Amino acid sequence: MSRNRARRSPPPTVAAMDVPPPSWRSPLRGPWLTSVLAVVLLAGIPVLWVTGLLSYAAYNPDLAPVNDKTPDKGLLGFYLFSWPTGPYWLYRVTQGVHVTLGIVLVPVVLAKLWSVAPKLFVLPPVRSVGHALDRLSLLLLVGGGLFTFATGVLNIQLEYIFPGSFYPLHFYGSWVFFGAFLAHAVLRLPRAVRALRGHDLRAELRTPASRTAPEPPDPESGLVPRDPAPPTVSRRGALGLVGLGSLALFAVTVGQSIGGSVRGTALLAPHGRDPGPGPNGFQINKTAESVRLRARDIGEDWRLVVRGGGRQAVLTRAQLERLPQHRSSLPIACVEGWSTSDQRWEGVRLVDLSALVGLDHRPPGVFVESAQLHGSFRSAALRDNQVRDTRSLLALRVNGARLSVDHGYPARIIVPGAPGVMNTKWVTRLSFGEAAWPA
Repeated sequence: MSRNRARRSPPPTVAAMDVPPPSWRSPLRGPWLTSVLAVVLLAGIPVLWVTGLLSYAAYNPDLAPVNDKTPDKGLLGFYLFSWPTGPYWLYRVTQGVHVTLGIVLVPVVLAKLWSVAPKLFVLPPVRSVGHALDRLSLLLLVGGGLFTFATGVLNIQLEYIFPGSFYPLHFYGSWVFFGAFLAHAVLRLPRAVRALRGHDLRAELRTPASRTAPEPPDPESGLVPRDPAPPTVSRRGALGLVGLGSLALFAVTVGQSIGGSVRGTALLAPHGRDPGPGPNGFQINKTAESVRLRARDIGEDWRLVVRGGGRQAVLTRAQLERLPQHRSSLPIACVEGWSTSDQRWEGVRLVDLSALVGLDHRPPGVFVESAQLHGSFRSAALRDNQVRDTRSLLALRVNGARLSVDHGYPARIIVPGAPGVMNTKWVTRLSFGEAAWPA
């Protein structure tokens, strides 16, 4: 037995075991290129995450169940606060940054995954408890990232092919992804700093493909190929390709957030819902047909019911038009990233409607109900600060013309700084005070 034991080969070392398959031969792969891409993501993803949290807070989900699409969020909603009405363009900017930045980072994310692909296929896949935990963190990072970006892109295109609601899927996926991203960044930052310091960026960007050489062997990272192939592109070319891809996506995306004449450049924005020319000729998300709105619900028999403080008022559209009319120039901005330029709305202030039921002193929030029969956000709750803002209207007209049916005729809500879905269309009932809200 001692003779057989002596003939056995020594067990492989950890470095020898943690190696990628030999097919990964690109000479561009290595700690430096991966670290450069990581720095871009380290700057962009926190901004993406914070603006996403702000988007969720803008719905005022802690105000009422109808606003909350993630009721089981628990401690993940620790940061929620009352969404302000000023500046009136706040949501337009934060959500525009969120969506545009998310699209722009897609080529960087894909390039980063390509650069570390060998690490995702190391053999054996698990060799110890610690290694298993490291692999699990990578699974959460890569899987969570791909899931979050994919659901975000599909939502921008209004393509809900995934099971379940976009809101909880994207919300929880983002938390998983960012948690894994933060842990990964903390663990890998020292290695990335060493890799970046080991190369002269300007020299690397001046090196053509003919003089591009593999990085020195680096058993610690396992990214440098053991048998590199001849280079077909330089690292400068690879980074330029990624940058050009991001720039191209920016050019065909940002117009939907700027709006106006620039919107025509937003080739990736949802199309097929042309509002036509004229005063009502600006972006529409939900059409009357798409939510199965019945003609009789907004016809001559339409009435607005205003409740609060134990009182009720029922108004026709003609009676609403005889009330004092006010104007507000406000945009519409939606979670998908698109927004309009400022539109000139005209109608009755919410504070004046609350006064009709005796709530003229510090009016409370309001629960808004729509004639819409199908789809999400058929109703919404607005905070007291939104009601008290004198720019908040029950709009009857826009840009000097009567609202079109797709823009909410006979009446719609328009509130400064609120997400588009909170500006309820085809309003039938306003209930002021929390006692009137559904539990």
